[in-house]
Amino acid sequence: MKIYSYGKQDISQEEIDAVVGVLNSDTLTQGPKIKEFESAICEYTGATYCVVLTNATAGLHLSMLALDVAAGDEVITTPTTFMASANCVGYAGGTVKFADIDPETANISVCEIKRQITSKTKAIIPVHYAGQSCDMEAIHDLGQKHGFYIVEDAAHAIGSDYKNAKVGSCAHSDMTVFSFHPVKNITTGEGGAVTTNSRELYERLLLLRSHGIVKNDSQLTCAHGKWHYEMHRPGFNYRMTELQAALGLSQLKRIGKFKEKRRHIVSLYEKLFSKDSRISFLEERDYSNACFHLWPALIDFKNLKIDKKKFFDQLWKAGLHLQVHYVPVHWFSYYRNLGFSRGDFPKAEMYYEQTVSLPLYPSLSDDEVGYISKTFLMALNNV
Repeated sequence: MKIYSYGKQDISQEEIDAVVGVLNSDTLTQGPKIKEFESAICEYTGATYCVVLTNATAGLHLSMLALDVAAGDEVITTPTTFMASANCVGYAGGTVKFADIDPETANISVCEIKRQITSKTKAIIPVHYAGQSCDMEAIHDLGQKHGFYIVEDAAHAIGSDYKNAKVGSCAHSDMTVFSFHPVKNITTGEGGAVTTNSRELYERLLLLRSHGIVKNDSQLTCAHGKWHYEMHRPGFNYRMTELQAALGLSQLKRIGKFKEKRRHIVSLYEKLFSKDSRISFLEERDYSNACFHLWPALIDFKNLKIDKKKFFDQLWKAGLHLQVHYVPVHWFSYYRNLGFSRGDFPKAEMYYEQTVSLPLYPSLSDDEVGYISKTFLMALNNV
């Protein structure tokens, strides 16, 4: 029996050859491929600067440090996300606050953000859920009014567009963070990146990426010789390897095809499920042209008197190893200990109760999408 998961990488022979080429070279880390990949991301997104990293979690962490988030600062994000979007605030010593979602898109609600803003608000981390951009102009306007920074969590959204700009251009934000995990729109195995148009933030990110070390003569307080280096502030080892960068460079060349196929699969699911009133989907706003990372099916399990756990068990037995995105972050014991409770963000909680992420990756054929849809409906009918 073939197994279908919600996401999967697509690796070509050209990409294998690119990685092998690095293995046959003299440099496996801190070499030329890193700058090539960063330049390619800048060219693709339209951002001025890019720093590639070990993963998106590292990108979120360093973005908070680059903004000098510290004790007494509040940062607002969504509870409908992977925990890294919230945890990064705590890494820097700040206090995380959550704003509920717009249930039609599962993105953070601008109205709910307004309710959470205080004099202590240092930054907002809007998460482009499933690949669809948040309403960044509206969030940017709030930032201008209240004086907070904006860091886009675009872990789902490389390849997506917001109005006339690529997500990652930072047209309406200070920084954008991407993920290159294997289930994302492009992959470097593990990996991530931060884009920005600020020279100051770029230099801070570079410093923090590699132990806080500087080597340039202009940055040294004294020079003992060519071997000399200094640490200007404690940093981290969040460097991407040359192998990963080579893979990312090749993957980025195919992102247009990946996006086209992902959107085709989404349209096929919508067509195949269109006659079943039990299943609905998120809306794509007029300002969005998403490179969809996820495609969640929404089922009102409670009103239909369907046990979601039993439904999932049936899907797994049939080879559909799906996932739910996400358990609301404020439900985790760590955040409950900080004072959050079930019921705090009812729209996010209702969304969690209803959502199931369907398989979505470029190698799926139309026949496979048809089989997945049929199997999904059979399991729904048999619970």
